[in-house]
Amino acid sequence: MALTKFSRSIEGKVAYITGAASGMGEATAKLFAEQGARVALVDLNAEGLQRVVEEIEAAGLQARGWVLDLSDAEEIKRTINEAAAHFGGLDLLINNAGISIFTPIDGEEFEAAWAKTLDILLTAHTRTIRAALPYLRQAEDARIVNIASTEGLGATKFGSPYTAAKTGVIGLTRSLAVELGTEGITVNCICPGPIRTGMTEAIPEDQKQEYARRRVALKRYADPEEVAHGTLNFCLPASAFMTGAVLPVDGGLTIKNA
Repeated sequence: MALTKFSRSIEGKVAYITGAASGMGEATAKLFAEQGARVALVDLNAEGLQRVVEEIEAAGLQARGWVLDLSDAEEIKRTINEAAAHFGGLDLLINNAGISIFTPIDGEEFEAAWAKTLDILLTAHTRTIRAALPYLRQAEDARIVNIASTEGLGATKFGSPYTAAKTGVIGLTRSLAVELGTEGITVNCICPGPIRTGMTEAIPEDQKQEYARRRVALKRYADPEEVAHGTLNFCLPASAFMTGAVLPVDGGLTIKNA
């Protein structure tokens, strides 16, 4: 006799994951596939994307990849339509892809950095959601998870385009949680802190350790898979009453005063 009634399985679900060729996107793709989901993966990095798909398939799991520039609204629609046709629907949308351009407000590169950052980190989220909605509305346990950042809860010098975009992702998440709630579609947000990804790879190890020692309660950087598990939790059928949530996965960064 079962003691509980809500499922913690995503087996058979179809997940569309952006930025899946590396870092948190790759970790999410592999975790979801391992949990029995069929994963539709997109990324601008064709070589990395192929590697991730092949590694998932080599484990006997289901994955397919599409090379995608998220600044192209029509290509977003095409890949989502093809993914839904290939797998027979779409249940989970993970907006993970990101870029990081830091520049002073009066720098020569600012206008271009601002436009590109907002386009990829915020506008692309709205494009994927709009394209996926017809399929999500047909799904039994539809989930949208947007990956923001602790930079959306705080700020770093010269990071105004990034901070503005990630703050926007949080606001978008909350607004759409209200808008789509009556349809049973949950919309939640993850705010990763210091994670070992391509974006942080160039930071010298001694600087990572010093930053973690000073700022992070757990005194370390996280593995991308640790963020992926937070994303997975939002996607479980059992998480049907969680929406509009903003979850820091940051080792205690945002609650540590000193």
